[in-house]
This record gives sequence, C-alpha cells and structure tokens, in this order.
Amino acid sequence: MNDTMTLKSDSEIEIMKEAGAMLREVLQRVPQYLKPGITTADVNAQVEEHICELGGEPGFKTVPHYDWGTCVCINQQIVHSPPSDRIIKDGDVVTVDAGVLLKGLHTDSALTIQVGTQDPKVTAFLETGRKALNKAIKAAKVGNRIGHISQAFQDTIEPAGYSIVRELTGHGVGKELHEDPYVPCFLSDPSDIAKTRKLVPGMTLALEVMYAMGGDRIVHEEDGWSIKMADESISACSEHTVAITEKSTFILT
Repeated sequence: MNDTMTLKSDSEIEIMKEAGAMLREVLQRVPQYLKPGITTADVNAQVEEHICELGGEPGFKTVPHYDWGTCVCINQQIVHSPPSDRIIKDGDVVTVDAGVLLKGLHTDSALTIQVGTQDPKVTAFLETGRKALNKAIKAAKVGNRIGHISQAFQDTIEPAGYSIVRELTGHGVGKELHEDPYVPCFLSDPSDIAKTRKLVPGMTLALEVMYAMGGDRIVHEEDGWSIKMADESISACSEHTVAITEKSTFILT
C-alpha cells in the first residue's frame, strides 16, 4: 500500500453498507455448516455461493493469482490460508475471512469459531478478540487517530495473557481490497499515538485483530499464501469493515 487511501463519498458508503450487509449475512450462516468432517474447500464453496446468490461478487478473487472467495485458517494458521481438501476436525479453531465486492467497492470481515467440542480456554481466548474489536471500533471516530485503535486492541489482548501478531495489520478498504492506511494492533509506545494518521470523515477501514495464545512470531507455509504461528499455538482473527462519518462510525459488516 503506497498511500492509496481514498475518502469515500456518502453515496459510496451507502453502496458499502449494502455490500457489508451481504457479507454479514453470509458470515452469520457459517456456524450452521462449519462442522467436523467437512473440508475448508466445502466452506469456501458455501460462502461463494451465498455471496453470488445475494448479488455480490467474492472480493478476494480480485487478488492477483488468488482463486478463492475466502481464506479458511485452522488452529495455528493466522491469515491467508487458501481453501483445500483439509478436513476440519472436532475441536479445531477455524477462521473464515471473506469479502464482498459490489459496484466496484469492497468490504472485508472475518470471524473465528471453535468447532464441535468447546474448550473453555479457547472460548475465553475468542471472546477476548471480540471484545478487543468492539473497543477498537469505539475508538475509530473523528478526532481520534489510528493509534487510538491500535491501543484499544493492545490494551485488551495483552493484559489477558495473549500475544498480538505485530507483523500483520488491518487496512483501508473500498475501491481496493487493501488500501492505506495500515491499522496496526499495537503501539510501541503510547506517545506514538500523536504520530499516527488522524481519522477523518470518509475513511473506510477493515479493523482486524490478529492474536495468538502463544508467541507472536509468524512463518509462511509452503503454499506461498498461508501464514501460521511459528510455535504452532492457537491463533484467531476478528475483523469488521467500518465507515467513519462526521456524526458517527458505522459497522458495515
């Protein structure tokens, strides 16, 4: 991203609201069929079919050389895992990340689900990510800065005993799937807030917290896309697209 941020007009935000509503409906259905025994390719097929049924396009397919409408990550995989014939097992922690493209505008969202047997430690871990995302969304308002979002993530995740994946960030979204600005999940120092970009009306951001139960170091898998935790610890991602306006911030997805 080389300063590709574009502020969105009211009419563009309305289109993104429509696309976001589609993506929200698609992802809300995922827990109904995300069961032990299906493959990540099965999950992708369901998501793609539903996006198209609603009148949208799978936005991830606009990424050069990426042929799927989703990323479906299991356990230690944190982001960008292509769907495959890998079978989802009881107790797996699965992240489904997808985007809807509508009338030339993208939205992006992800959720992480514990499949089948519930481990209380994992339940608490996933709930912490959802809380962090909600706090970050509240910080995403005119008058604040990107650093306020980063601090909201960090102040929720790290005190709970988990690690933020520092090499990965949220991002602007809209006319491109990935636009400026980067939205990190941490601050090196609280004083850095003042150095980060101001939040202004017309910004549309994919706020995304990526974190793990173990360490924060990541490595790439052999497929060239998937990124996993180096220590094989359980990881998760929680993401919404938001639009910042003069009066309020809308959760689009």
